[in-house]
Amino acid sequence: MQTTTITPEEMERRTVRFRKLESYQAQHGAAAGIPVAAFEQIAAHRVYPVMVPADYAGRSVEAPLKGAPGLAITVAECPPGNGAGLHAHEQSVENFFCLSGRFEIAWGDRGEHKTVIEPMDMVSVPPGVCRSFKNLASETGRLLVLIQILTDEQADRVHFAPSVGEALAKSFGSGTVDSLRKIGFLFDAGVPAA
Repeated sequence: MQTTTITPEEMERRTVRFRKLESYQAQHGAAAGIPVAAFEQIAAHRVYPVMVPADYAGRSVEAPLKGAPGLAITVAECPPGNGAGLHAHEQSVENFFCLSGRFEIAWGDRGEHKTVIEPMDMVSVPPGVCRSFKNLASETGRLLVLIQILTDEQADRVHFAPSVGEALAKSFGSGTVDSLRKIGFLFDAGVPAA
């Protein structure tokens, strides 16, 4: 194999600095007018997009790194007791690698099964399986979330129960729900409300 090299400037463009990341809540709040409080009813307190496929469509589209097809990487940051509500990913495997904190991962149509992961533990949830996560620690926890997209379409649609969409519409208006749908949050699954 013949190796190549890149300049320090090129390598810096391929480097993500966590302190410079902006959460997708802030990105879509500014661009689409989705209130941060609406995101907090369905997602982790803050989700920081790190890398997505170059032709990715969805909530993490503004990730600073564009990579090869099939992998989207985010960091979910959760204060104590915070996490994502019960949902299912349509076309991707969601992998949780605990960086800090202690997370309960629940799965099943009602979240009836549970496991706990601690720093350096990882769990992988296949597509179509309802799942949620919650930080059990007394300090802010972080999960490295690796989404493996299994289809040619480089998107990651997430499905919630219709009642979740109805509650969001009641609190924030139907325009907010429509904006959430545009970035891949759907409210059409047979997922019971948590």
